[in-house]
Amino acid sequence: MKKITTILAVIVFTIVSGTAQNKNAKQMEKHITNPWKWQDERSYVQAVEVKQPAGTLYVSGQAAVNADGTSSTEDMKSQIILALQNLETVVTQAGYEPNGIVRLTIYTTSSAEFWPYFSLFQEWIAKHGIKQATSLMEVKSLFETLKIEFEATVVK
Repeated sequence: MKKITTILAVIVFTIVSGTAQNKNAKQMEKHITNPWKWQDERSYVQAVEVKQPAGTLYVSGQAAVNADGTSSTEDMKSQIILALQNLETVVTQAGYEPNGIVRLTIYTTSSAEFWPYFSLFQEWIAKHGIKQATSLMEVKSLFETLKIEFEATVVK
């Protein structure tokens, strides 16, 4: 009986101690660095520092690939919309939120085709309250018929 009481006391102490440690755990903090104001109109920030993340998600490039796995043959506008939807789906199904995106790399086969629809990207960023570091790269080609791809790093 004494052994059982001792074991129960150790278990209770461990549970209470673990709960107290969890309450004292620090929350994730994001610190944005913007030495200038001009980037505000372009929907990104110069740097994002993350302290105490509970997790980090590295998302492969999300493009305009339909649910059946076929690559879109649509125009740039349609591909941007589908690629952003796919990015959001992956992020949320992994248990993260879009506003946790801290790094976003955009790959496009044509900056000239992308710029007229840049507002779609900006609206999506604003809708989710995302403050991320961003790079845009024009590449010679993407997979099959794809024109745009979004690669992200997400924290929580």
